Formats: sequence, C-alpha cells, structure tokens
Amino acid sequence: MTDKKVVMYTDGACRGNPGPGGWGVLMSFQENSKTLHGYEAETTNNRMELTAVIKGLATLKRHCQIELYTDSKYVLQGINDWIDNWKQNGWKTANKKAVKNADLWKQLDKETSRHWIKWHWVKGHSGNPGNESADQLANQAIDLAMR
Repeated sequence: MTDKKVVMYTDGACRGNPGPGGWGVLMSFQENSKTLHGYEAETTNNRMELTAVIKGLATLKRHCQIELYTDSKYVLQGINDWIDNWKQNGWKTANKKAVKNADLWKQLDKETSRHWIKWHWVKGHSGNPGNESADQLANQAIDLAMR
C-alpha cells in the first residue's frame, strides 16, 4: 500500500435522460483539494456517474488508497457485484444481452485496478458537503456549456 490517502466524491447530472449532462469530482489529499468537471451534449445520467469516477481516478498518477463516495447505486453495484460476471461472459449480462455502457465499465475496470478503493454510497441531495459539491460541479459544467 501507499501512504497517499485520497478522499473522492463523484457525481453525474443530466438534464433529460438522455440529454445534456455533466460530471463533477471533488478530491482531497491531506490539506490539498482539487475539483474536476466536464460536459457531454447528449448522454445519460448513468454515463455521467461512471465518467465522474473514471475522470477522478485517471488524474491520480500513482497507486493510492482511496475513500470514494458516490450517490450512484448503479456504479456501486456494477463495480462491486456485476463486473466480474460481465467480464467472464464477454461483456454480456446474465440474460445474454450486451452490457450497457460497456465502454465506460471497461475504462473504470482499468482505472480501479491501479488503486486500492473503499467504496461508499451516500444519499444524494441529503446535505453531505462532499456530495453536494460534486453535484454542483456537474451541474455547473452543464450550465457553462449551455450558455
């Protein structure tokens, strides 16, 4: 392990589903913090949730211990419960259908393999400061792009 412990909050937002979407990341290491956000013109909420986690992890240049907080049960269940079976089944579900967002799940699988991650679910829009900040970043990305 490493002594580099990062706390990361991620969130995705979409205006319409599909529609314009944004993602946000708030991460901190010791006394330092960093924010990231981005926009896609036509996407879904689940894609933005996944993208937020991928972008956050991709910014880390070396192995880290990460406390990762998300309000997406889709992301949590996918990475903790479903992904191993998807990989074994050639990116097919138990019903033999193609995994939705497989391109992003493959990227997330690659990024998670570089780190030790403890996953946490937090209820969205419940006053958690880290989650609220990530949500604001995701929505800010949409607002800036749509001006």
